[in-house]
Amino acid sequence: MKAFRHGQILKLIRTKRIQTQDELAQELAVLEVDATQVTLSRDIRELGLVKTVEGYREMNAVSERAAPDLSMLISEFLQDVRLAQNLIVIKTTPGGANSMAVALDQSGWPQIVGTVAGDDTILVITADNKAAAELRQKIIHLTR
Repeated sequence: MKAFRHGQILKLIRTKRIQTQDELAQELAVLEVDATQVTLSRDIRELGLVKTVEGYREMNAVSERAAPDLSMLISEFLQDVRLAQNLIVIKTTPGGANSMAVALDQSGWPQIVGTVAGDDTILVITADNKAAAELRQKIIHLTR
């Protein structure tokens, strides 16, 4: 439950302006995740969140983490990007899919619901067709 709660907290602060622990608790309640004020305080500390004028944010932004550089991986491994309604199928060179999927997962791009990687293929799931088209354009833009 803790890992799921942490994931939901990160998703919320990345997509919404959350100013207080009370607002965070309310947003979590909408997602049917119960958390006391004490639990939220501990979660905020464990996640390394800081309170800014824009609300809670991660202290170490995704780009500062020891994560693979998405644009470098795309330039090195990407072979094709295809749309299939709300899904994107990314073809890579053999062995390139897993690293690229990790970088996509850590990108924080709101269009990405999740990824599944094989050896040379990544399935990217988005919420809808529009999000998939936007994400495809973002990926293609990184090839330039």
